Amino acid sequence: MKRMSLRKFGQIVRQVMDTLPEAITRHLDNVVVDVEEEPSEQLLREMDFSPEEIEEGESLYGLFVPMPMLMPDDVDFLDHPHRIMIFKNTLEDDFPDPKQLRVEIRKTVIHELAHHFGWTDKDLEKFDSTENPFGDQDSGADTNAS
Repeated sequence: MKRMSLRKFGQIVRQVMDTLPEAITRHLDNVVVDVEEEPSEQLLREMDFSPEEIEEGESLYGLFVPMPMLMPDDVDFLDHPHRIMIFKNTLEDDFPDPKQLRVEIRKTVIHELAHHFGWTDKDLEKFDSTENPFGDQDSGADTNAS
């Protein structure tokens, strides 16, 4: 499969963000969503991947990164800036079918946004294990390689 450009992948992520309901987006003013080629080996180590897992190609599709700050007691956690990273190459490698790739990009973005709202990986297990939790055949994003 020919890799799409980082720009094209970023456009798909933007389309996913644009399709989120207003009930969610009104709480995302402090969230930056970045697209990167892939996580660095250092990041994988920081996320507790073993050298063997890294060698075998284990990786991340996305990552929620709350910005570290000392928060006064009267300030809500959701008021502080957060970063979400979506990793293009990992998703493309694992989902070569363009339709499934669209679904998985959507799932990854929503999974990481759920962390922004305080959900844990355990909370998201059922969502993550569902092939297409959106109940549609297409996320509305075009993934033709460019």
